[in-house]
Amino acid sequence: MGQNSFNSFGNLPTITKNLIIINLIMWLGTMFLPRLESMLALYFPASPYFRFWQIVSYMFMHAGIAHIFFNMFAVYMFGSVLERTWGEKRFLIYYFVTGIGAALVNMLVIYLRIRAIESQLSADAVELVYSEGASVLAQGKNYIDALMGSLNGLINAQMVGASGAVFGILLAFGMLYPNVEMFIFPIPFPIKAKYLVAGYGAIELFAGLADFSFDHIAHFAHLGGMLFGIILVLYWKKKDKYNGRYFY
Repeated sequence: MGQNSFNSFGNLPTITKNLIIINLIMWLGTMFLPRLESMLALYFPASPYFRFWQIVSYMFMHAGIAHIFFNMFAVYMFGSVLERTWGEKRFLIYYFVTGIGAALVNMLVIYLRIRAIESQLSADAVELVYSEGASVLAQGKNYIDALMGSLNGLINAQMVGASGAVFGILLAFGMLYPNVEMFIFPIPFPIKAKYLVAGYGAIELFAGLADFSFDHIAHFAHLGGMLFGIILVLYWKKKDKYNGRYFY
């Protein structure tokens, strides 16, 4: 079984295989160099920890073994299909566009939430959070005032993971192969890909609007990956039809 698993991984398309390898290397790197995550995770632009490269590098950071396992399993299962369908160049473009798009949508939502909280605080309180909030969190503390604490969390919290790109991959798979049936634990019957994708999208939208901040999941980043994914898939579909190419 070990030999067969190794051969299966070795037979993966180039981009899919390399993405998995790079993600695993970066995850292992954070175990030995904890500061790596704080440098490469994505922060809101107003945070003193923000760096311009984080909008790409955050996709290669993960919060734990379960986080990276499920993301890379999805890349393994569905990314390989897309790469064989589209080719290396198009799949790589798609992966980064959806990942970056996820970050942009999530930051837009954070910005709107920040503005909503700021409107309820005094100018002095807002200034205090911007000037000292990062150092307060670094001490493992936060403000007693709930609004100040929420504002500080939005400004200085980090975002990690390939989930935005993964949801983009799921979206594309559902559009290209809508009637493929899959078994999803614990559902005891097969579900067509198009319904699975629609269900995931609905769940993420509900969770995002309900502001399930306690689960520490960037639901709007997942939706952002799907949004940019559908735009890119439809664009390529129109372009390929015009050029006489058919992948759909």
